[in-house]
Parts: sequence; structure tokens; C-alpha cells
Amino acid sequence: MDTVLTVVIVAVVVLAAAALLFMYQRRRSGELRQRFGPEYAHTIEESGDRRSAERELRERERRVSKLDITPLSRESAEQYKAEWAQVQQSFVDQPAAAVADADQLVLRMMRAAGYPVDEFDQRVNDISVDHPEVAAHYRDAHRVAVAQARGETDTEELRQAVTAYRYLVEALLADSGDASRTHRSHSTDAKEQA
Repeated sequence: MDTVLTVVIVAVVVLAAAALLFMYQRRRSGELRQRFGPEYAHTIEESGDRRSAERELRERERRVSKLDITPLSRESAEQYKAEWAQVQQSFVDQPAAAVADADQLVLRMMRAAGYPVDEFDQRVNDISVDHPEVAAHYRDAHRVAVAQARGETDTEELRQAVTAYRYLVEALLADSGDASRTHRSHSTDAKEQA
């Protein structure tokens, strides 16, 4: 009787542990899906399986948490806003140049905010942590910018690229106006420091 009781207790403990693990994984998956939105689905599609995708997204979070990302200063934000207005105006007469200028403007803005900018794929992965809603737009816009450099685009694609770049420009500019966002290396709120 003692052996049967021991087996039953062990089985119940194992089943309970498995149930807890399953619930934890589901909760974590839900949190990642909520946090990354469409980027979650994109990463699953790219990796081919949910576990690999979730591992990739958690790695992105870890990587970006170690970076020295800061909002653009108000002065820089105003300068970039003016440059962005010029890019949009130039589209009418020079759409290809406007796309190239938009691509370079975004690169400079990301660098100023502290994102490493050496490799495009890493840039888009890094920006997806803070702005998952714009990652797909950034990929699309950059794809058009690369195709445009080879002369393989039409005006409609160029227009769509400028529109896509706008989402990223607006996200980076919005960070500069968010008083609650602080320098990542600080552990206290900016208001407490004042």
C-alpha cells in the first residue's frame, strides 16, 4: 500500500509541476505577444517555431536593456522634426532623393538616441523592443530604399517608403516628449532627480 501511495503522490506532484510549467509558458507567451504585437507574429514566421521566436524576442529585450538608449533632447528633436519636414517637402520634386534622405535621417536619429546602427537587421530588432509597432514599417521602407539605390522602384513605392519612415520618425520624436521616460542606466525617475 505504501508503494502505491508513493507512486500516486509522485504522479500528482509531477502533474502539478507540469501544469505550473505549462501555465507559466502560456503566460510568458501572452506577455511577449502583448508587448511585441505584430512583431511577435513576424518573428514566429521568420524563425518557423514559437519557442525559437520567443527566445529571440527575450534576447532582444536583454540586449536592448544593456544599451544606453536615451530620448532625443528637445533641441535635437526640433532639429530632426525640421529635417523631416524638408524630406517630406522634397518628395514632390525628388521622390528618390527623399527616400534616401529619410533613410539617412532615421539612421542619424537612432544613433543620437543610442541605438547601434552598424547593421540594419540588428537596428530593426533593437527598435522593435521599444517600438514594435514600427518595425515592419522600417523593414518595408528600408527595402524600398535599397531597391531605389539600384533604380528598381516606382513613385508609388517611394511614397509608401516615406510614409513608412514617418512612423519611425514619429516614434523617435515622441520619445523625446515623454517626460516619464528616463535614461536607461538610471534607476530613479527623472522627477526624483530634479
